Amino acid sequence: MSPRGVAIPDLRERLFAAAERVVARDGAAALTSRAITAEADCAKGVLHTHFAGLDGFVAELVLDRFARSARQAEALEAKAGQATVADNLREVVLALMDALPPAVVGLAMTRPAAALRTREGFQSGAPAFDAIQQAFTAYLEAERRGGRLPVDADPATLALALVGTTHHLLMTRVPGRGEGMEATVGRLLAFLLRS
Repeated sequence: MSPRGVAIPDLRERLFAAAERVVARDGAAALTSRAITAEADCAKGVLHTHFAGLDGFVAELVLDRFARSARQAEALEAKAGQATVADNLREVVLALMDALPPAVVGLAMTRPAAALRTREGFQSGAPAFDAIQQAFTAYLEAERRGGRLPVDADPATLALALVGTTHHLLMTRVPGRGEGMEATVGRLLAFLLRS
């Protein structure tokens, strides 16, 4: 355990990763500040020292994971003209599925105070699915300009369909049953990109 009063490098990420492990292993009901700090191997009070309670922590975790996912999606445009369009999109969609565990996102919906703080974060400009959709649209527009999508393709509608379906898959998948996810995403992209 880290000694009291000693700075912990990457404390925020360490606590976030610990919370994700607790939820994945023991379920959302097991998420307490003590469970998180025990999993992160730090002092019991450290979470409350750095966050506005457990609900503030949960909101910050969800906002952080959405921001990380948006950054992954924004990097997609630099891949225009490389690999295949489907491969590039598949890579990012599958990364989103890993970066946004449904149990963690669900925490913010089941804890009213966390839900309110998360919503306030999104309203203040924190990236969410709309930022991911914009990144997909920019990438698909670049691919259309490069001739790898038909001239009459509608990047904005393709991005909306892809993000909407990704959101659905995220929120309805059952933990431990993700083995078919890659095949599902592959079928979705084959359908969307055939136009």
